[in-house]
Amino acid sequence: MPPPIRTSLYEVIALPRTQLFAYGGLGLPLAILGLPLYVFLPAHYAEHTGLSVTLVGVLLLLARLLDVITDPLVGYLSDRIPGAWRRRAVLLAGVPVLLVSAPLLFRPPAEAGALYLLGFASLVYLGWTLVTLPYTAWGAELSGDYHQRSRVTAAREGFVVLGTVIAAALPAVLGLEDDAGAALAALAVLLWVLMPPALFVLLWRVPEGAGRLAPVPWRAGWALLANNRPFRRLVLAWVFNGTANAIPATLFLLFITHVLEAPEHAGPLLLVYFATGILALPLWLRLARHLPKHRVWTLSMLLASAFFIWVPFLGTGDILAFYAITVLTGLSLGVDLALPAAMQADVIDQDTADGGGERAGLFFGLWGMATKLALALAVGISFPLLGLAGFSTNGGNGSTALLALGLAYAGLPVLFKLAAMALVWRFPIDAATQHHLRERIQAREHARLSPAPGGPAS
Repeated sequence: MPPPIRTSLYEVIALPRTQLFAYGGLGLPLAILGLPLYVFLPAHYAEHTGLSVTLVGVLLLLARLLDVITDPLVGYLSDRIPGAWRRRAVLLAGVPVLLVSAPLLFRPPAEAGALYLLGFASLVYLGWTLVTLPYTAWGAELSGDYHQRSRVTAAREGFVVLGTVIAAALPAVLGLEDDAGAALAALAVLLWVLMPPALFVLLWRVPEGAGRLAPVPWRAGWALLANNRPFRRLVLAWVFNGTANAIPATLFLLFITHVLEAPEHAGPLLLVYFATGILALPLWLRLARHLPKHRVWTLSMLLASAFFIWVPFLGTGDILAFYAITVLTGLSLGVDLALPAAMQADVIDQDTADGGGERAGLFFGLWGMATKLALALAVGISFPLLGLAGFSTNGGNGSTALLALGLAYAGLPVLFKLAAMALVWRFPIDAATQHHLRERIQAREHARLSPAPGGPAS
């Protein structure tokens, strides 16, 4: 491992564990908010507000489309706020929006209509963007060191996985599995309990440096983006891998209900999967200290694909085999979240070194758009294919329809993973390259801060 380098923000890049935990902790309440938006909310509105399932889906899609538009705008804004609070200012603006709108969305009155759902869903997504975009950009700027960045993103994503486990387990612990409304209410209370202290610790313990290199104007910035080969390669791999992960998430309940015929195992399987991901993450981080991050990420995708490809061969009663596959694929979960995010920070260094200035917010806004594109692709590809195969969610499916479900659930993700691996294996930024990029960035900062010949310092 190369020796730690110095940056313009910190004298030494050895981030203490207390700071890593202080930064990562906000990922816990954000993850708790995420699960009900995708799992409990649509069914609750369809069952208790008089809105049809189709209308609920259309309204949530409209709110999500608005969210896609706000991603780059919020990122662009957070890059251009002067001073050492540019990330915190936007984040603090988003927290009250999130804390007020989420309980109102999760606990609608009986007379709530389409405008109620669309309005508060849009506010929740806006608050989510205002919080998560500066939060992730802040993490990318915590360290300029290639390996320390993996620790930063691992701390955040570890808390995200833990929050997802809590959100998945809480309804069962409270006996609310069959009451989506009560489960949503409990998760809204938990959001209020956890987010304020997590935010306080973040603001108290984690420093934020003032931007030294102003972002370039919009038109020049897009030209730099178009010529940023690592960015183009990583964002495409991000979409492929995100689609590969979103398809099984979308079809999980259908597969265990109609193929394995063991829906009662859904909760335990999710807990096993996420717990395995948390436990295996430190081992992957240790490996990433000896190999480039992109190679470790590729190996993790290859490992997950090698085990997941056997899922279409399972049938009724093969629950123990599915548990084994869940554990083996869960080993790659943590690294699949942490290392690509650390690579994003390295790609931003390429842009900064090429003259783009400090605009991590814009980059994470664009990656947010890519994430939502992957989620849309997962639904837009898998469900039409199941429809063509004659699959019905009401049961009574023949062997061809069930095989189509198995292939869509596990075969399609492996194909997308293979495409992502092909893009990532020869990724052009490793530790030595990134170290050189930091030196170029520091030279630009030094040139900006040094006085011109015969003139005053800037």
